[in-house]
Amino acid sequence: MTAVIILASASEARRKLLEQSNVPFTTQTAELDENTPKRTLLAEGKKPNEIAIALAELKVLSVTAKNPTAWVIGADQVVDFDGELLSKPNSMSEAREQLLSLRGQTHKLFSAAVIAHNGKVIWRHTGEVRLTMRDFSDTYLEGYLARIGTDALATVGSYKLEEEGVRLFSQIQGDYFSVLGLPLLEILNFLTETGILVK
Repeated sequence: MTAVIILASASEARRKLLEQSNVPFTTQTAELDENTPKRTLLAEGKKPNEIAIALAELKVLSVTAKNPTAWVIGADQVVDFDGELLSKPNSMSEAREQLLSLRGQTHKLFSAAVIAHNGKVIWRHTGEVRLTMRDFSDTYLEGYLARIGTDALATVGSYKLEEEGVRLFSQIQGDYFSVLGLPLLEILNFLTETGILVK
């Protein structure tokens, strides 16, 4: 019997990564308001990488509860800028402010992934990437925001590395796939070594 794999995410980037890797899967969005647990975790003094993995676990447990025999993949990303946890901007003005604060600076992105089966988390991984933005001009920033429009509100930091957002950076240290939303190689290795995918 073929294993059923579910991606517990509505992210187009995560979906594309699995599709391009020829992984057979379906998607099911976790019914979870991230803001409340995120606030609780911050109040408890959790570190950004701990928050990323905790949110990924909450998502995966929400979906595996309804699909216990499936292999459910959950993921989450957080951006740590000088010890401050950044969230997705709520408006274009917030997106502009985020990009201005990140301009010419280095921040960390933590990309966490969790796999659950039979209602339990059986694998977890967190990737860390250091990203340095170039000192782009105000003219470029305004043009960039005009071109991407509300896509700026879809990601923390207001950039999509797989699109024009790559032009905002001068250096990236770490796994490219993690920036896109999934530590893909680690996930594929787990699924292959456990026999869920053909070895």
